[in-house]
Amino acid sequence: MEQLQKLGKISQHTTERTDVTTQVVDTEAKIKNQTAFRDNLRAMLSKPSATVKDLVEIQSQLTDTQSELDSETTQRKILANETEKIAADVSFYAENRGRSAFSSISDAFGEAGSDLADSTAALITFIVTIIPWLILIVPAIWLFVRLWRKWRRRRDARPRETAVQQ
Repeated sequence: MEQLQKLGKISQHTTERTDVTTQVVDTEAKIKNQTAFRDNLRAMLSKPSATVKDLVEIQSQLTDTQSELDSETTQRKILANETEKIAADVSFYAENRGRSAFSSISDAFGEAGSDLADSTAALITFIVTIIPWLILIVPAIWLFVRLWRKWRRRRDARPRETAVQQ
């Protein structure tokens, strides 16, 4: 913070901390308990009075216990890694010291260029979207108009012939 204060005025400062002490203590207790349990299981394996069924169950439990112990040891290493690091996020914002009389005009020209670019992009998108439809719609309209005219000519020609015959 002292180094940042040398660079300029600090207008806002926020500090956040995450306390993982409880997680570290819990993880260490689990490691201690799992280690003691594993050692007891190993001692049971060495007893000559154990049956084959007991040995299989003890070996299965020993495998599960060692797996949990490895998982807790990994979790403890992750927590140790987190507690050794400090994250800092610094954002700088320049203050607007004032505006000139023509800054609004300058802003308008900048926005006009942006609006022109946006409008051009929208026009290009419209043209690219409509071209495939025009390929289908224009011939369909042309065919419809041609058939409509042909039908009207036939319809208009029929009443004349009947009137002439009478």
